[in-house]
Amino acid sequence: MLTAACGGGDDAAKKKDASASPSAQPSQPAAAPKPVSDASPMPTVAGDAEKKPTITIPKGDPSGKFVVKTLTPGTGAEVKKDDLAVTKYTGKIWKSGKDLAGSYDKGGVPQVIPAGSQTYIPAFSEAVLGQKVGARVLVVAPPSAAFGAAGKQELGVSGTDTLVFVLDVDSVMPKKVDGTQASIPSDLPQIKADKEEAATISVPKNDPPKTLVDKVLIEGKGPEVKSGQTVYMQYSGATWKPNEGQAQAKLFDSSWKTGAPFSTTIGQGQVIEGWDKGLVGKKVGSRVLLVIPPEQGYKDKAQGADIPANSTLVFVVDILGAM
Repeated sequence: MLTAACGGGDDAAKKKDASASPSAQPSQPAAAPKPVSDASPMPTVAGDAEKKPTITIPKGDPSGKFVVKTLTPGTGAEVKKDDLAVTKYTGKIWKSGKDLAGSYDKGGVPQVIPAGSQTYIPAFSEAVLGQKVGARVLVVAPPSAAFGAAGKQELGVSGTDTLVFVLDVDSVMPKKVDGTQASIPSDLPQIKADKEEAATISVPKNDPPKTLVDKVLIEGKGPEVKSGQTVYMQYSGATWKPNEGQAQAKLFDSSWKTGAPFSTTIGQGQVIEGWDKGLVGKKVGSRVLLVIPPEQGYKDKAQGADIPANSTLVFVVDILGAM
């Protein structure tokens, strides 16, 4: 959703994420095996912490086991179930030795992984669970712990490929922003977003504004978001239909459905104009109310049944990180 070239809805966001990262949800999820700490043969890993590791694949076929081996124990906080682990990764395909684009490569960014989540591939979600911040982890993932029998063709991964990853656990990202929400003028949508779930958005009876509204409801203490950064956020979105009289609006999309924050490059035309203009310059840790007129949204193009042509869009966005 929100991509400049794609239609609205959760599927468009997933298409973008899946093409950029090997950690997207499998095309055909299957029950993953329980990880073991070792198996033979095993890849070897060299390189200093905080730098791209070198992975050497051994001769012979993989064991077929799902292996999660802690190479360097961390000393920070333990990653617990449903925590959002900020992780840098490097990957290879066992059979071909082909590198998978990762966080340490040019243009690469950290991956935010919901620990133990059923909506994420176990190669990542199970691998970070129970690790401590600062850990370096080696993962050998058969198809059942990665992309399943369908593979991930856009990454060059077949349905029979075993993948090898090294994950560096950098930190744990908050799931939502903290702070007391500022009052909102009565002629703007009212927002309730105090739980770790999709927000409630109620729209007033009056006509929506003709220009972009980017009101900070909670001001964060982090750095300002810069154009070109990858921004990690939780959001909920609805359309503003006049004459609803403070009716609770039906959400057309929410990042809370996916189990992980939405991430995108901001300020570079990767998302709708209202997001680029409304979020650049806001501080990490902020909650922002965006009211986006049609000219800075999807204009006169309908995005399925939930977003008619010429819709005014309303979003509540929690900015969790920017890198």
